[in-house]
Amino acid sequence: MATLTLPDSPAPAPSAPSTRSPSLMENEKVRSAARRLGVVAFAAFLAYLVILPIVRLQATAFEDGGAGFSRAFGLDRIGQILKYTVGLAIGSVVIAMVLGTALAWAASRLPRRLEFLRILPILPIVIPAVAAIAGWAFLLSPRPGYLNAALRNLPWWSHLEEGPVDVYSIQWIVIITGFSLSSFVYMFVSSGFSNINSEMLEAAQVSGMPEWKVFFRVTLPLLRPTLIYGGGVALLLGLGQFTGPLLLGTNSGVGVLTTEMYFQISDSPAQFATAAALGSPLLFAGIAVVFAQKAMLGNQKRFVTHGGKAFRSQGRPSRVGAALIVIFSLLSTVLPILALAFVSLSRYWRGSIDLSTLTVDNFRTVFSTTAVPSAITNSLVFSLGSMAIALPLGFVAASLIVRGVRYPALRVLVDVLVSMPLGVPAVIFGAAFLLTYTEGPIVLYGTPWVVILVYVTLMLPFATRMQLSTMLALGDSYLEASRVSGAGFLRTNTRILLPLMRGSLGGTAALIFVLLTHEFTASLLVRASKTQVMGTVLFDAWSNGSYPLVAAVALIMTGVTAVGVAAAMLVGGADSLSKM
Repeated sequence: MATLTLPDSPAPAPSAPSTRSPSLMENEKVRSAARRLGVVAFAAFLAYLVILPIVRLQATAFEDGGAGFSRAFGLDRIGQILKYTVGLAIGSVVIAMVLGTALAWAASRLPRRLEFLRILPILPIVIPAVAAIAGWAFLLSPRPGYLNAALRNLPWWSHLEEGPVDVYSIQWIVIITGFSLSSFVYMFVSSGFSNINSEMLEAAQVSGMPEWKVFFRVTLPLLRPTLIYGGGVALLLGLGQFTGPLLLGTNSGVGVLTTEMYFQISDSPAQFATAAALGSPLLFAGIAVVFAQKAMLGNQKRFVTHGGKAFRSQGRPSRVGAALIVIFSLLSTVLPILALAFVSLSRYWRGSIDLSTLTVDNFRTVFSTTAVPSAITNSLVFSLGSMAIALPLGFVAASLIVRGVRYPALRVLVDVLVSMPLGVPAVIFGAAFLLTYTEGPIVLYGTPWVVILVYVTLMLPFATRMQLSTMLALGDSYLEASRVSGAGFLRTNTRILLPLMRGSLGGTAALIFVLLTHEFTASLLVRASKTQVMGTVLFDAWSNGSYPLVAAVALIMTGVTAVGVAAAMLVGGADSLSKM
């Protein structure tokens, strides 16, 4: 048998000597170790900020053999409280997802001359939640509500002495909450619409696919990240609803877990163990939603449809879409603001409007005391300080999540840490920070720092996610080109990435400022006499029944927020509000 003889393999070429000197290699090792240490320190700081207060609060529920759980779930109304909590969350999410997605579609179909209407669905966020709730109460209270009084003039309800709408019922609390959450869903979904490459939609249409099929078979799959994220955010916000149930549901017996937690902490002495036990279902549900989001999204880069080129999503202009946006804005923004304006200019709140009795005495009263001016100053200082801290933290976290392939474990840990505040209702963070910083080793209660820390913690998800979505949309081409040209990490970020993210940073700053200037839930729990903010002053006026003063403070809060948004738009560009 013939044998096959293989030629001898050529000897391997001698390896080229390293062109790097030992000192350069040593410096590179030092820099690599320093970077890793910096990432570890950053993750540790986030863990201290987010995890420690929650752990300390939850630990109280297990003290004395779990006495907190026994007291919490032994309450007579606990079954009804759980029912209202779940019903409020699910009902408001359904309304928000349908309405928010419809508004985003309508905004993508606006005629060119009506594109300014894109901003209108975002405006409900500018109105502080506590002010919006007050406005709805002034409109739809059974007897003195302006809108109810107008409806009773119609033949169908002329026989009624009050109603026909009861704003204090669970059904209307769900509807009002769904309206407010629609703006959040709209922000995420409209951002998803703008990031869909129009060439993909045009290709589907050219192939003969009808527009409705394009929407369900092309557009919706590409919107999957924003729909999942927006729906998750809406669900978490629905589970953690506090303002509506507190202001509208307390007197009518509509209680949820968050309001019951507040009442337990407001007792003397404060029942932290019971409050922590009541918050446990919300905490576990929130964490489950966050992880479910991540599991459903997977690798988000597979949804990127462009590499940095500018484009605009195309669609046939629709007058129906413009009408939908106008009607939504009328109901969600204009009517509550008008109700606040009339009550703030009246001596008494009543169902009729008499223009001859309007007065500005309520505003004189508000500014003649030190409480409101001091609260305005505190709100501005705390919000700006928290924004200045949260923005760079969010940038670092987003950069690590997108490009930290060298640190896979720390990358996942940071992603979880910055997402957790979305899964934890603000009332839990408020209670946790109150408990943590009224005891050693660090006592901050009564100082501005406890408010700023809880604000920064609550804003971490927004500061990170909005910058993260922009980094993903930009892709890697610009950064790779910068590195190939010899630019270092710092120069690439300051000269390339940050200018490209200017609009996103402005929108993020605007959103953070808006959310913080009218933050109410956590502020109510961690406040002290010297750290009152506008929301807590408004709540005190509401509790005292001083409704004209409530309306005046609510309008002032809205005005302060609007000025902050305008300033953010000047810094981040005219389209910053649309990128919120």
